[in-house]
Amino acid sequence: MLFKSLLASFIFAGLSVGNPVIVEDICKGSKIVTSTQFIGVDKNVKLEHITCDVITDEAAIQHGALLQPRQAPADVCGDTCTTICFTPSGGGPDPNDCHIIADALRFQSQNIAPVFTVTNGTNNILSLSFATCTSFFLNQATTPLSYCRTDFASLVDFIAPNCQATQNAHGGLCVATDGRWFVQVQHS
Repeated sequence: MLFKSLLASFIFAGLSVGNPVIVEDICKGSKIVTSTQFIGVDKNVKLEHITCDVITDEAAIQHGALLQPRQAPADVCGDTCTTICFTPSGGGPDPNDCHIIADALRFQSQNIAPVFTVTNGTNNILSLSFATCTSFFLNQATTPLSYCRTDFASLVDFIAPNCQATQNAHGGLCVATDGRWFVQVQHS
């Protein structure tokens, strides 16, 4: 499983985060991997585009819908986010494995395109995995979002070493200020 509790519940309730969000909790039904490829210089980072048939968490749908403007695909490069670490400590990803993911994102930025788009809003996830580390970008908005690969890489490189046992954590996430997206880093 990729995640353990729903993001919307702790955003709305103002609770401290203890567990990662689980794709299976958001996609209560069919989870479809629409594409899989391996990226980076050594083609060793697994990239998957995941789509949920139906988002069953009404709070997650409402949260994204209420906080995003009604417009065409939005460029959210450079948007700020708030980092939250998952407590308690133990079981986090190896920051060195996460850095491989960040480097693969930077390589893609330089050699493919600086920006990626997560389409259709509220039910699309871009997931990257290497060894002990999994990171993903989840679009909680109701419209497509475009995000910079270098921003994604910087968040992975920040969250992985700063949400470890020494911080009483085991991974974490960074939630956009407007709630439309988040990037999560956790153990695979």
